[in-house]
Parts: sequence; structure tokens; C-alpha cells
Amino acid sequence: QVQLVESGGGSVQAGGSLRLSCAASRYIYSGVCMGWVRQAPGKGLEWVGTTYGAWRRPAYADSVKGRFTISRDNAKNTVYLQMNSLKSEDTAQYYCGPGGPSNVATMTRGQGTQVTVSS
Repeated sequence: QVQLVESGGGSVQAGGSLRLSCAASRYIYSGVCMGWVRQAPGKGLEWVGTTYGAWRRPAYADSVKGRFTISRDNAKNTVYLQMNSLKSEDTAQYYCGPGGPSNVATMTRGQGTQVTVSS
């Protein structure tokens, strides 16, 4: 069982940036897909993006494409989500875990980190 700790959330003005981190309790192998999902108040889980490792570029939801970037540091057991040009609709609790868009509902997640974007 992978334990995950998300951090880096906060409050920011629209147009601003935040960098989220996701620290895993065990080594993130290069072959393991790691994804970010989010949940806005009153809404379901939404896939944000996934890093697949060295053999494939990260994939992103259309809603964040061009603004968000996922990266990983296997030596630090950490996955990052760089969020630029934030919008009010990006306000949500953000989670990370193993997997991609096909297992959003069942993805093992940490406690999440809150991102609030004010316009």
C-alpha cells in the first residue's frame, strides 16, 4: 500500500501560480503512473493529469492543458503539479495517487491539499 502526502496548496489570486507536491512513502518506480485529481465543492472527482514515466509524455485534462505541468523526482519519491494562470474554477481539493484517467474513482489518495483561487 502506497502512502501519499500532498502539500503546497493555498489561496492565490486568479492568474497566479502554485506548486503542489506529492510525497510517496515508497519508491516511485519509473514504470508507475502517478496522477493528480481534484474535487471542487459539491462536485465529483475530476482527473487533472498523469505522468507515465520516461517512455511517454504526461497527459492532461483539457481544462488544465497548457497551464499545468506534472513532473516527478524518483530520487525524492515525489510528484509535482505546477499550476500557472490559475482560474477560479481551479478551486478544489487536490489529490495524487497511482493511476490515470481510467481509475479516478478508485485511485489511492492522500489527504489532499486545498487550492483556492479568488477572482
